[in-house]
Amino acid sequence: MDDQRLVERIRAGDRAAQRELYDAHVDRVYRLAYRMAGEDALARDLTQDTFVRVFEKLDGFRGDAAFTTWLHSVATSVVLNGLRRRKRIRSRERDIEAARHVGITPRRAEPDLKRRLTEAVDALPEAYRTVLVMHDLEGYTHREIAAALDVKQGTSKARLSRARARLRIELQDFAEEWVA
Repeated sequence: MDDQRLVERIRAGDRAAQRELYDAHVDRVYRLAYRMAGEDALARDLTQDTFVRVFEKLDGFRGDAAFTTWLHSVATSVVLNGLRRRKRIRSRERDIEAARHVGITPRRAEPDLKRRLTEAVDALPEAYRTVLVMHDLEGYTHREIAAALDVKQGTSKARLSRARARLRIELQDFAEEWVA
């Protein structure tokens, strides 16, 4: 069933439709929250906060854009606000390997490269890091990112380009050893 029909059923008071909508999107929202927060428990809390907000604000969804675009916008806002509120912006306690269980199998890289990559990503300005995580790690399109962050697509592309450029500079001594 498509999202628009589920939204209509929810607005009509169908509680089962809420569960269907939640089940259809919870994994992607969780992955985004996990990538941005770096902590399972916090990501789970932020995922739940996102859906609470979605169901509270569902009457505000006009349908001008795809439901997923609106959902990603709400999720990004909830996650960023949650991170600010908890004063944990990018102070992850786990390394990149901790994300393996969420469906991405990383290549076996040299431990120093993993550490340096994590540090380089953590050192990016929040705007660059957010676009990099959403696009390169979670597969969001620039259109989805632009809608979620309330910026133009060109801004999303520019931020991604700048983030990648900074990472290339930071990790240039690994270029000969590790070619993707």
